[in-house]
Amino acid sequence: MKIRHLYISAGHNYFGHSGRPPGESPAVELEMIECVAGKGIMGDRFFDHKPDYRGQITFFEWEIHQSLCKEFSLSNVPPSNYRRNVITENVDLNSLIGKEFTIQGVTFFGTEECKPCYWMDQAIAKGAESFMKGHGGLRARILTDGSVKVDER
Repeated sequence: MKIRHLYISAGHNYFGHSGRPPGESPAVELEMIECVAGKGIMGDRFFDHKPDYRGQITFFEWEIHQSLCKEFSLSNVPPSNYRRNVITENVDLNSLIGKEFTIQGVTFFGTEECKPCYWMDQAIAKGAESFMKGHGGLRARILTDGSVKVDER
């Protein structure tokens, strides 16, 4: 597995915004994130959200991003628009649901698919939510403390 991008955001743009306009908190790209077991990513909007939260960290596949861009003829949509923390390459994230896995010495537990919502049609392109069903990414718990960094490109 390769780590292509890492993001955090201090605020929610979609979560809790149903029936209202999206928020305006930018996704900040980092070279390294600090993972705290049972709490989340330092500086992220879901840090210490609630006990045993299933989405302490989220993952999204680079290959799905590329497929979406091809399907909808997009050339200027950054992977930060998905609002996931870690953009991976060369891993089937759905295969990690219900399993422990380790990245760069940090252990995670894949809890469930990070299901796409209707906001994806606005953030990516009309039809993106439907296209992403079954490939929305992975929600996970952080089991051990440590840092994860972007792999060399």
